[in-house]
Amino acid sequence: MKRRTPNAFRVRVAEGQPVIPDVAAASVPARFRGKPSIDSSRCPDGCVECITACPTGAISANPLTIDLGACVFCPICAAACPEGAITYTNNYKMAATSREGLLLREGCAVTPETASSEIRRLFGRSLKLRSVSAGGCSGCELELNALGNVNFDIGRFGIEFVASPRHADGIVISGTTTRAMAHALKATYEAVPKPKLLILFGTCAISGGIFQRSDQLARDFIEKHKVDLYIPGNPPHPLTFIHGLLEYLRGRAPTRR
Repeated sequence: MKRRTPNAFRVRVAEGQPVIPDVAAASVPARFRGKPSIDSSRCPDGCVECITACPTGAISANPLTIDLGACVFCPICAAACPEGAITYTNNYKMAATSREGLLLREGCAVTPETASSEIRRLFGRSLKLRSVSAGGCSGCELELNALGNVNFDIGRFGIEFVASPRHADGIVISGTTTRAMAHALKATYEAVPKPKLLILFGTCAISGGIFQRSDQLARDFIEKHKVDLYIPGNPPHPLTFIHGLLEYLRGRAPTRR
């Protein structure tokens, strides 16, 4: 009797290789709105259309600058600019190790500095992280969950999310850091053994985003502690997290096949 190939097997073969082998050279859909591109030569004298249109005050002039930590990656500024000085690319590589490093200007790269030799020695080959949603809408949290799927498979780089902060080497904060989450965030961070990393994931965590002026936020935790890595986006692409973290820990984003 002739055997029939199961549908699941045929579908799996047709899908090909699902995992992304090289996170430094991965392609993302053209519709993905990633790092903006600036051409200040197109700006007419005195034009402030993009600045006044930005809902989070992320754009400033002289020189034209976009704060990726406050940008919600909406197309409003690009639509408002009469000369097309701001456009959006699908470039996902935009993590930074300082708040100032997120200030995007024409001709300037946005890239994280490499961690100290001690951090690389401790966490370069194995890193456990605890995710804390401190008032998030679940957008960033969904992207963090996607890091464990077959496409991104962050575990192959020795990076894993754990359930207990006592088993973690650092925390990843998403959300606006609300007053209601202030105690839980502080307790979670304190439960992580030293030395530990602090990573901010998404615009809301970095600056508060569109909620930055709300009286329900408790941003003092962010102000009191040293942030090791900023991952911008609204929400960030999983590849932004992986590439930025590997660049920080190892000075490069390696290929894993």
